[in-house]
Order: sequence, then structure tokens, then C-alpha cells
Amino acid sequence: MGGPSSFLFAHRPSLSAIFPILPQYRPCPCRAPLPLTFSRNWVTLFAHPLSDSSPLSLLESRASLIQELKEQLNQKLEKIALSMLADLREKPPAGLAPAWVAPSNPTLGDLSTPIAFTLAKVARRRPRDLAAELVTRLDLSSDFCEKVEVAGTGYINLYLKPQWWRKGLQEVVEQGEPYGHRALGKGRKVLVEFVSANPTGPLHVGHGRGAAVGDVLANLLSAMGFEVRREYYVNDAGTQMDILGRSVWARYQELLGVDCSFPENGYRGGYIRDLASRLIAAKGRALLDLLQEEAVSLCREFAVNQILEEIRKDLAQFGVSFDQWFSETTLYQRDEVSKAIAELEEKGFIYRSEGALWFSSTRFGDDKDRVLIRETGEPTYFASDVAYHADKFRRGFDLLIDIWGADHHGYIPRMKALVQALGHPADAFQVLLVQLVNLLRGTKPVPMSTRAGEFVPLAEVISEVGADAARFLFLTRRSDSHLDFDLEVAKAQSMENPVYYVQYAHARLCSVLREAEKAGFDLERRNPDLDLLSLKEELSIIKLLVGYPEVLRDAALSYEPHRITAYLQELASQIHSYYNRYRFITEDRLLSDARLYLAQAILVVLKNALNLLGVTAPQRM
Repeated sequence: MGGPSSFLFAHRPSLSAIFPILPQYRPCPCRAPLPLTFSRNWVTLFAHPLSDSSPLSLLESRASLIQELKEQLNQKLEKIALSMLADLREKPPAGLAPAWVAPSNPTLGDLSTPIAFTLAKVARRRPRDLAAELVTRLDLSSDFCEKVEVAGTGYINLYLKPQWWRKGLQEVVEQGEPYGHRALGKGRKVLVEFVSANPTGPLHVGHGRGAAVGDVLANLLSAMGFEVRREYYVNDAGTQMDILGRSVWARYQELLGVDCSFPENGYRGGYIRDLASRLIAAKGRALLDLLQEEAVSLCREFAVNQILEEIRKDLAQFGVSFDQWFSETTLYQRDEVSKAIAELEEKGFIYRSEGALWFSSTRFGDDKDRVLIRETGEPTYFASDVAYHADKFRRGFDLLIDIWGADHHGYIPRMKALVQALGHPADAFQVLLVQLVNLLRGTKPVPMSTRAGEFVPLAEVISEVGADAARFLFLTRRSDSHLDFDLEVAKAQSMENPVYYVQYAHARLCSVLREAEKAGFDLERRNPDLDLLSLKEELSIIKLLVGYPEVLRDAALSYEPHRITAYLQELASQIHSYYNRYRFITEDRLLSDARLYLAQAILVVLKNALNLLGVTAPQRM
């Protein structure tokens, strides 16, 4: 049989160390970024529930149709396998639970399991012989099973009846908007902290990618029944704020004709001059009469407020909002940094050396201990992070998810150590890394903005291509993979533009339903003859729709929003192909009713998935 890569049923037994909070998951074996178009076989799903020991292990109140089937099959196969081993007086091997996958070649069935290979190691028999015996004992229901056969050297391949798939179509339409959503989390509290860009300049395209990943991940976890809050950590304390204030103060003086030197490490983007001009408009020459440190402080406060206002505006245009904007300064105002360090010291994780205060992070696997308070008495950036994450846990969150730029990967071990020192499992803190965005116009890199400095502002990209295109394209690859973002593709009103491709599929079917209403079809009818949907293309689309809840679950619990864009592109591809070849409204009234019902089901899933991405689902284009 082919490799286990099909998106409907393939098993995901465990996550890598990046996601240990889900011990039975692992990223797709192919670490390469997914392309913008897909064959049938591209994403993997679950075979059985999460471990009860995991913070994300609460079972859904109602499993999807596919999940229910796999659980039934698992119970039957596992019972038979244990009986066979008991006859041989052998102990069951680790990992006996059957893993169901979809063969890469659809002619080999809808589901396949390699359980015979696991048993063969213990039973000391040929896998194919064991598979044949398992099939003989399996006695599957004729309600869903068309046939079961042994393939290759020992795979068990199961063919599902088309009627079973069509039954799933009814579930899509009947559930409507919440189709695929579940109560997995049962209200467990998750805090997603993302963007958190220093208020030293405008947001750039890299921040935009992180914003899209964080916002959509929060949507996905909410859809799985977790209580999710979004938070922006405002780094408004420390050296960078002082540099910002001195940079604006230097430009302020320059614009007023005062001879001064610009800070060697100052911010040189054109936006600093813009801030100084606004400050002059608000305060005139008044700052020249102040002591320098007082003037720098006022410049810093003014600049931070102005920049944060622009950041809020840019994020609002991008469709991103936060439940809380958490100021780093408040940690010092409430003496939280000292309290958090005192807590660690009380637990025995703090020591003094060379005049500095150190955290014993090596006791939790870090490669070296970390300084919290320098010999000068000045706290490090890590000290603020200690207090901030201690505060997060005190607020009652079960899981903290931070979304960082990829250049911060080396910071993860010390944070994991901190979480454990505070008395929480290391898995209660997760980090998603976001790689750089290469902005292109055609095949040529986009030049940097002279106003912004060494980056392209997010606002310029949103203005040119729109929030829908930007959000969708930012999510077309794994967040930890580099992304080429072509502005010309993002603006194109053609099938080459992925978001246009998906949105147009939605608009096309909305048009079909409008025409159906004009022709007198009753779109509220809930009992069409779905057996009339007998074309292989129709069955293929139905399988995609029935598989959507598992795709959604997978994307949420593996923290991989890009799986939703991949799924949508595959679905849109099949919709456009079907639309161009067949008519939804035909002379056969009963067939038309069935195809219109299919169109309604497709629209449910398209709108559901687009909403989770924060992308509009237009009815006309």
C-alpha cells in the first residue's frame, strides 16, 4: 500500500519536542513547507483520543462521524489482537492501538492499518498471515463497510460504502455554522500572547505573519472549546525605550534648528522625524526649556503612545484585536519583578555570584544559568519575563502559548526552566516560532521603506493587497518556514491567487443558490435523494466535507493554522473542477435537489473555515 499521507484519516501518534503538550502527536513527517496546491494526500489526522495526562486531553462531548468510526474499528481490532496474543501467551506490545490511515492510492481503499506488523514482532508470524486472520475475525458491519482485504505484505485495507459518506453530508447541513466545532477544551483557559512588538517603530510584514498565526490559532482553539484570551505584551521599559526617547529628542532639536548629535545606536527611520514633527505641533519649543533627561522622558512617553496608537490601528485594519494590552512598566510599578525573584529564591533556585543574581536554569535542562539582576543592580530582560509569566499563571491560565520570531529560539530552554521552577509542567508553556517573510513583486524583492527604516511596514502591505489576501497568504506555510509573499499574486483577480481561488468558489456557489431560488427550488428541503450523488467527483468532495472536523481538530491541537488554508485550496480546486464540468441545476429535478444540497454543505464548510481564518466569504465577486 502507499504511504500514510492522505488528509482524511492518517494517524498522528506523537508531536515532536516542540509540542510535547500533546504527547500522542507529531508534526507531519515531511518537514518541508506545504505548497500552494495539493493532491489528495497532504495532511494527517488522529486515530485515537489524546492522553488523559495532557493539558489538552479532554475528550470532545461528541465525536465526528469519522472519529466515531475509527473508535469503533479500534475497539474491535484491539479486542481481537489481544485475544490472539492471549492464545499465544504473549504480552501485548507497546503501541498496539490500531493506526488508521488513508492510502496514498485511493484505489487501495478508504482506510488502512498496519497493525499486523506490530503484532508480527510478538507473535513471530508473517504480517500478511496475521492480517488475514484479523480480517476473518473482524466481521465489520455492512452498514458502512463495502469490503475488507489484505494488501501488500500485511496491510488491512477497508473500503467504505458511498452511502456512509453521504450520511456525513447530512451532518454538515444539519449542524450548519458550528460544524466541526467541539467541546474538547471544556473551558480550560489558554493565553495566546502574540505580536508583542516593541513600541519603537511601526509593525512590519514579519509582525503581520505572527499576528495572523496568533489570531487564527486563538480562533481554532476557541472552536475546540477552550477559553482563549489574546494578549499583547507592551515592552515599554528598559534600554530600548530610552534609545527611542533620545532618538526623537535629537530629531526634535534638529527640526527646531538646534545643533545636536544623533545617538550612535538610535532609531534612524523616517518615522522618528515624523514623531518629532508631531511633538513640535503639540508642544512647540517648550521642551527646549527643560533639563535634557526630563525632555528625553517626555519624548519617550510621547513616542510610545503615538507608536502604540499606530500599532492598534494597523492591527484593527488587519482584523486583529486583543483582550488585553499588558504593559511591562506595570510589573515594576507593582513590584512584581522583585516578588517573582523572591518566590524563586524561596524555592532555592536563586544564587549570588560575582555580584549578580542568578537563576539556576541548568537544573531544568538549560545549557547555562541565567542572570536576573546584574552586578549594577539593573534587571535583565529575562527578569521581566520571569515576572510576566508568573503573573500569567497567577491569572489562572492552564496553558501559555507565546508566538515569537524565529531568532528567539535560543530563549525557549530558559523559559521552560522558569515554568518548571514556578511549579508548572514544562508542557504548560509552548512557543511557536515565526520565520521571516520575503516580500516580492513578481520575482523581485520589494525595496525597504525609507520612512520605516530597515523593513516594509505592515500597513503598506494591507493598503496594497487588503487584509483578506495578507492573512490568507501569511498562513499558506508552516509558521517556522520562510515565506515568499508576492504582492502581484496577492492582488491578482485570478485563480493564481490562493485567497481569490477560495473566495471565488464560495461566491460561485452562492450564485448557484440564487439561481436555484429564482427557478423555484426549495432550498429548505432536508431530504433529497443523496444516492443520486454517484459521480466520483461528487464522492470526492463529500469525503473532503466529512473530513473537515478532523482537519479542524488537527490544525488546532497541533498549533498549525496553515492546515486550514491547505484544506481550503484542495476543496476549492475540486469545486471549480466540478463546476466547470457539471451543472448543479439540471432538467432532472431530483438530481438538482441533491446537487443543491451538496452546494449548501460546501458553503457551510467554506464559510466556517474562512471565518476561522478571519477572511471574508463573499457572496458575489
